[in-house]
Amino acid sequence: MSTYRLKNVLSPRSVALIGASPRPRSVGRAILGNIRKAQFQGEFGIVNPRYAEIDGVRTVGSLAKLPFVPDLVVITAPVTAIAGLIEEAGKLGTAGALIITAGLGHGPGSLAEAVERVARKYGMRLIGPNCLGVMIPGANLNASFSAHMPGPGNLALISQSGAIAAGMVDWAAQRAVGFSGIVSIGDQLDVDIADLLDYFALDGKTRAILLYVEAIKDASKFMSAARAAARIKPVVVVKSGRMVQGARAATTHTGALAGSDAVYDAAFRRAGILRVSDLRELFDCAETLGRVESPPGKRLAILTNGGGIGVLAVDRLVELGGIPAVITPETRQKLDAVLPPTWSGSNPVDIVGDADPARYAAALEVLLADTSIDAILVMNVQTAIASADDIAATVTGLVGKYREKHRRSAKPVLAVWVGAHHEIGDLLSGAGIPNYPTEDDAVRGFMHLVRHREVVAELAQVPPAMPSEFAPDMEAARGIVAAALADGRQWLDPVEVKRLLEAYEIPMVPTFAAADAEQAVAYASELFAQGATVVLKIMSRDIVHKSDVGGVVLNLTSPEAVREAAARILARARELRPEARISGVIVQAMVVRQKARELILGLADDPTFGTVIVFGRGGTAVEIINDKALALPPLDLQLARDLIDRTRVSRLLRAYRDVPAVKQDAVALVLVKLAQMAADIPGIRELDINPLLADEAGVLAVDARVAVGTVARKFKGSGPGNFAVRAYPSQWQRHIEAKDGWRVFVRPIRPEDEPLIHDFLRHVTSHDLRLRFFAPMKEFTHEFIARLTQLDYARAMAFVAVDETTNEVLGVVRIHSDSIYESGEYAILLRSDLKGRGLGWGLMQLIIEYAKSEGLKVIAGDVLQENTVMLEMCRNLGFEIKGDPHEHGICNVKLKL
Repeated sequence: MSTYRLKNVLSPRSVALIGASPRPRSVGRAILGNIRKAQFQGEFGIVNPRYAEIDGVRTVGSLAKLPFVPDLVVITAPVTAIAGLIEEAGKLGTAGALIITAGLGHGPGSLAEAVERVARKYGMRLIGPNCLGVMIPGANLNASFSAHMPGPGNLALISQSGAIAAGMVDWAAQRAVGFSGIVSIGDQLDVDIADLLDYFALDGKTRAILLYVEAIKDASKFMSAARAAARIKPVVVVKSGRMVQGARAATTHTGALAGSDAVYDAAFRRAGILRVSDLRELFDCAETLGRVESPPGKRLAILTNGGGIGVLAVDRLVELGGIPAVITPETRQKLDAVLPPTWSGSNPVDIVGDADPARYAAALEVLLADTSIDAILVMNVQTAIASADDIAATVTGLVGKYREKHRRSAKPVLAVWVGAHHEIGDLLSGAGIPNYPTEDDAVRGFMHLVRHREVVAELAQVPPAMPSEFAPDMEAARGIVAAALADGRQWLDPVEVKRLLEAYEIPMVPTFAAADAEQAVAYASELFAQGATVVLKIMSRDIVHKSDVGGVVLNLTSPEAVREAAARILARARELRPEARISGVIVQAMVVRQKARELILGLADDPTFGTVIVFGRGGTAVEIINDKALALPPLDLQLARDLIDRTRVSRLLRAYRDVPAVKQDAVALVLVKLAQMAADIPGIRELDINPLLADEAGVLAVDARVAVGTVARKFKGSGPGNFAVRAYPSQWQRHIEAKDGWRVFVRPIRPEDEPLIHDFLRHVTSHDLRLRFFAPMKEFTHEFIARLTQLDYARAMAFVAVDETTNEVLGVVRIHSDSIYESGEYAILLRSDLKGRGLGWGLMQLIIEYAKSEGLKVIAGDVLQENTVMLEMCRNLGFEIKGDPHEHGICNVKLKL
């Protein structure tokens, strides 16, 4: 649904340009020149009432006077005219508009709002305003004012910057890299990054998607689209503003650590997007992804005539997490037979400085045949002995024959010709061999391929909504937060914090709140009786970091020491922070765990991506050490382990010298519990456990702070309102009853259901498949089924009916919401041998119930007129049924909720 009418906009059969001008150096004239130069094959017209013709092309005074209805209108007219032009185009049935013009403003009362309102009335899609335009080489469309038009290829570029898009076009022209599409999105009044990710993910001409991002507007929609796209093909992003800190002042260590760029980094990682640091790396990534497929592993063999550069490549490979391929005895024996005795005998395969084309070819053939090698990097340092051109020609010829013979199973071959002139680069590029100026760039390119293969596997993991490892006392925890909010407080007091953590089975040291020194002595005496020593801490809503005012005293062993320390703490706090509200002191048992590691765990609220989980090395110098990693919830144990592994302190959790390893998964489980707490209690704005002590016995929270507040839902739908990523919606697992008391188990679909869906489709007749997919379906590929099973439960949902005895899928119903989350398109398919038993009726009722819970206003679908059974069921369910005005033989069905 997010791709609604985008095909008409990005691959139009007809185009009208509104605002073209004969004035030199005007945007309208530049776009007219580019459209004509690209030789757009469809119908084309110019709308301009002031001129009879422009550059030899006749114009008309209005859209209605064109001899055709344009699929796409390109607008460079003044801002005040745009709403009227969209109204005129919408009435005619135009699919969409590309608004180049800037200055429409933002928000309520703006021209942009008026334009959006008119476009929505007619179902028109809008790209822009304030953008460079659109270039679709395969459609001979260059509706932009870019200086160049790229050639056709398999890379798509989505850019928030017109300048970056234009720069990519210039780079592509130099490197013979082609594009399936380049879209400059400007102000994203309608079509945004997520919509275009959906479009290019399903575009058969696109192998990889490149993004230039400045800021994300709708994080939930973006995460949904990015995760779906990254499962199918590589998605690479470069984001500006990496050094900009979050605008909101942080009130906890966790908040301070969760800087805005770190959250974007966590979001990109969770979405399966490959992040690069700058445009050069983006170009290199495009060079790699546009030419070769991801290898099955990360074992790289390096073939070179220069030992030094080969060793540098191996160093970089290991540093980035790759594996230098081991030269097996069999492969070594074959290389010995074709290489001089002076070759290196290992990887890198240094074939010596006087290597000629024949020697390169002989060694490369051996390496290509070795199944223990996943990819090969061929490098050449020019010498006066052998022609670099001849070596390049030999390598490209050999690789071409190898690919032709092996096709799908061909391993990637990359190249570095040091200091080569551009003709060699052109030769390698023309043969589809990614080539780079340095070994560093080449190894990075290889690791991008590796990382994509890894993220596809990671994306198949779906965290459960409620981990089975623990059963929290949710109601008690919610009551604690609700009471604080009712009292108008921003912070929980220490005793409330302890009760909150214990409700989620996170152990914390015994904690008491004392109003004065005498009450502190009374609580401390209880702890002394248990053989414990005592720590006192200042208790104030306004003093978040207690050590800043000397508000912590350790190792107290007597009532007198407690009385004296309490008086000293209170006096010092009043002196240093006279404006602070001081409630007394916190009394805690002093914990001494000599070999425990100090960690920080917490929750922060990001203005774009909502709840963020932070993990790292704790203690008072936590911001200075800055050893932390972030993740978006929900988490399962595997995702929590990955979060931990991305920090330096993770190495200290293992055993070393006389220090035993931290109890397995004890820390990871706390992270999972915090993620669940955030899902259950949206009133928690920030949470800080610092330090959490971890050792072989387990974990113990020593100090914690919790900020609470009322939170408006950041994201639409029925999931946790502050989560940009949906958890597996296990609350929708249930039994439904069909005819004759037949009870069927229904649950949301999972990625691991792919083989079940393959088997299910074998039980559906070709006739029923045609009714469902509107075309004969002879083969269902892995990629096709992956799109059906790997949902993120945000914009799309699918329920499978399962036989609990055989675990066979009996039927599937799904819904996908539109880009503005108002309507959803449904589809349903049953096993052909089960039709007529009431299962379809039950599944349709379930999807309607789900759509209502998500806040959708309409369910719609397309049904073939010959599918009389489905049309009758829709009628009985209250759907409105009309013939499709554009497609003969199809009915549009719609249910208002």
